[in-house]
Amino acid sequence: MEKRLVEVVAALIWRGGRFMICRRPAHKACGLLWEFVGGKVEAGESDAEALARECREELDVEVNVGAAFMDVTHEYPEFTVHMTLYEASIREGEPKLLEHADIRWISPDEIPLYEFCPADRDILAEIRKRHPSVYAGA
Repeated sequence: MEKRLVEVVAALIWRGGRFMICRRPAHKACGLLWEFVGGKVEAGESDAEALARECREELDVEVNVGAAFMDVTHEYPEFTVHMTLYEASIREGEPKLLEHADIRWISPDEIPLYEFCPADRDILAEIRKRHPSVYAGA
């Protein structure tokens, strides 16, 4: 039996040299792990529309969705997720905890200090590659 494929979009939102991560609620799958804000693309929605909707629902912010940063496919036991991470910026509002347990702004150097959902791990490695530490080689 073939696993169900779930299309997901997520936002890479920078503020200065730090990007936003959100902690999943304890009662959800991957509870208390960190992730990027985002969610499933609904029928008839473009990726940009889905991401804007998810940011409104989860954080009460309006975003500008930019270029795709990276996409990954990850197989969980019950389903396969195909996630596209988009560069995004907040154009209106300040993030609120509507669905997440916590929100943090971290630098690429701080990635190892947090435990992320498995589907995010390749993306996090790419962020560290594209945004090397200002301290590298110091």
